[in-house]
Amino acid sequence: MSAEAYLDAVEAGLAKLRATQLPAVQAAAEILVEAIIGGRKLFSFGATHSFILTEELVYRTGGLMLINPIYPHGMNLSVRPMPMTSQIERLEGMGRILLEGSPAGEGDVLLIASASGRNPIVIDMALAAREKGMKVIGIVALEYCQGSTSRHSSGKLLHELCDLVLDECAPYGDAAVEVPGFPEKTGPLSTVLGCTVVNALVCEVVSQLVSRGGTPPVYVSANLPGGDAHNAELLAANRDRIFYLH
Repeated sequence: MSAEAYLDAVEAGLAKLRATQLPAVQAAAEILVEAIIGGRKLFSFGATHSFILTEELVYRTGGLMLINPIYPHGMNLSVRPMPMTSQIERLEGMGRILLEGSPAGEGDVLLIASASGRNPIVIDMALAAREKGMKVIGIVALEYCQGSTSRHSSGKLLHELCDLVLDECAPYGDAAVEVPGFPEKTGPLSTVLGCTVVNALVCEVVSQLVSRGGTPPVYVSANLPGGDAHNAELLAANRDRIFYLH
């Protein structure tokens, strides 16, 4: 059954994540923790479906309040016609413009997601972030990247420009399920595995902050008693590093 085959593929991907990515998650958490303790700012970006990982990180129950989205103007699923998103993410210079329009600066951290890592939007943003003296953490599917060629004039892929890389462990082409009698694969994995990686990262950041005596600013569900008051208090206390409220 193809539904079961997809669940098998998800479970295999999760097992690979556990087996291969825990050291990288810990190292990425250490980068974020040092930035937080040092008063630096945190940002997250992805174009088209990769922006789902940023949406999972930002303004989310159990999530870290300090992660700021850089919005992929013209490259999310509210854009019409939707194929325009694929064209815009291939425009050189756009990633640099988006980063420059944010309050990101030296010493800050950028989480940047792209399954293939080949489009100019993320490559330009990573290059611009490095020029600013930011730390860049890439979230990619390494197998996909290694089978791809860059669409950027530099010839670089995203994972080659990062200080640290988290592998989503999605396959080349993303889709994982073969249906007998049908030539194309279905069942993409990058979203479910990518969201797993970033949530694991947040859990590790919170754990490390607590172990160092800190009080991590974490969202409580607004549907729980006291949730609104808890969130409002912590948002106000950290307003100098949170930019998505206005």
